[in-house]
Amino acid sequence: MLRLIDFLIRILNGIRFRINKPSSSNPEYISAQRATKWFQDKGDETLRLDYDLNNDSVVFDIGGYKGEFAAQMICRYDCTVYIFEPIPEFYNIIKSKFIKNKNVIPFCYGLSDKTATQKISLTDNSSSFFIEDSNSLEIQTKNIVDFIHENKIDTIDLAKINIEGAEYALLESIIDNGMIQKFKNIQVQFHDFIIDEAKTRMENIQAALSKTHELTYQYNFIWENWKLKD
Repeated sequence: MLRLIDFLIRILNGIRFRINKPSSSNPEYISAQRATKWFQDKGDETLRLDYDLNNDSVVFDIGGYKGEFAAQMICRYDCTVYIFEPIPEFYNIIKSKFIKNKNVIPFCYGLSDKTATQKISLTDNSSSFFIEDSNSLEIQTKNIVDFIHENKIDTIDLAKINIEGAEYALLESIIDNGMIQKFKNIQVQFHDFIIDEAKTRMENIQAALSKTHELTYQYNFIWENWKLKD
């Protein structure tokens, strides 16, 4: 859902119109500062894309937005990509983009800790369950544990998770249900500001992940990757 270049532009525009606020408490300013090193290191062009994948690999794109990440994975590795995008407008873009590619399997629902109907704000690439907005709609979510069982998926070589605050419950569910070792790589963007006790929940998840996975890169509240230990 969130492309970091768009995110940074939005942040910088927010700073321009909020210069009267103290920078130390300005979420846009804090996020921009965090992102600086990521862009200096060209993380979107390197770290997010460089994995040991091939045409037998399975990728979960959780928060597909318009399918850009999936397209990059397909071009590089010719792998199978399951895309989960609950907003019909974006799902239709994905479906149209990959209509002739059988390696891309899109779903018009989000993966979550539960199967449910939920209300989501419509704020383009930062649409979230946790932002109250007059422009919203009801979407579907699917329990990730049920999805993996029903589709008989043994290994997910890479899961990209960018779901605007819902990543906490999703990862907690995978860990609590003993399915974490099915994931060889977990590329996740944690979000704060919109989630209560985000830092504590993130640290608890990281502690649990460290038992089975090792951290390969980390840019706090930007992107990080956990690789299954040998």
